[in-house]
Amino acid sequence: MRAWNPSIAAADARSNRLCVVLIALAIWSPFSLLAQMNPEKSGREIPVTRVPFVGCRSDGQTGPLAVPTAAAEMVQIDASAARRLAYYKAQDAPGVLAPRGWYCFGTYGSAGSSLFVAPQPIRRDDLFSPNWRGLTEPAIEVAYIYSGTSGRFEVARIIARLFPAQKAFAQRVIREERELGVPGDDFVFGPYPRDRLTFLTDRIVEYQTPPYCEGLGTDSRLQQNDASIDGVAILQGKTPDLLLLNVRLPPGMNDLTAYVIRQIERNNAVGLSK
Repeated sequence: MRAWNPSIAAADARSNRLCVVLIALAIWSPFSLLAQMNPEKSGREIPVTRVPFVGCRSDGQTGPLAVPTAAAEMVQIDASAARRLAYYKAQDAPGVLAPRGWYCFGTYGSAGSSLFVAPQPIRRDDLFSPNWRGLTEPAIEVAYIYSGTSGRFEVARIIARLFPAQKAFAQRVIREERELGVPGDDFVFGPYPRDRLTFLTDRIVEYQTPPYCEGLGTDSRLQQNDASIDGVAILQGKTPDLLLLNVRLPPGMNDLTAYVIRQIERNNAVGLSK
């Protein structure tokens, strides 16, 4: 637990007050992302469109992996949005749509794999450094976390936050931690207070973490700043594994966020009704 410090406590209080104010503005403003209509709920059929494929370098438990190659990727998306997006993929990580011209890098290990995409170069040494605080600018992170390996602790933490139907899995992992002498203090049942959640099914939840707020969006390699973080969590399989997407785009690209999330859902969410 962090030792109490008057200056840190004051900074946290200011951050929390700013978080509340920004939530109110986001809900009120007709131009906020919360107020934007889903571009794919117009009742018309969305065409399948070709977008550029970008292979990403990756490194992890057994060393660097080959960069995957492909001519293009076929996605169900509006042509106007497709002209601004590409499909990024590392060898052992989920693929994701992101703005064209961005940089990418993947990581992998026994717990799972992740892909990071950002407008600035992503340094391998940063990703593997225990002192790296994370991405403070626009970025996309998509991770696949295994529940049958050491990744089960992260899966259980997210289940405790979002998926009450899978509560038994989280409780089982907590018992396992306690048997290993770990108190399990990281497990909090119930959502982050400031997050806005949309439950699509009992295994698929979309969320938004407001600016300067602690939430699912910042429980990642994306750090708090003056922009919200949107994402989706998807449970897969019986155990279950977890697919987790976090998206923070620049202001002029916020209209692309919904397309990024929908593509992940289409590729990975079995039985999701569109």
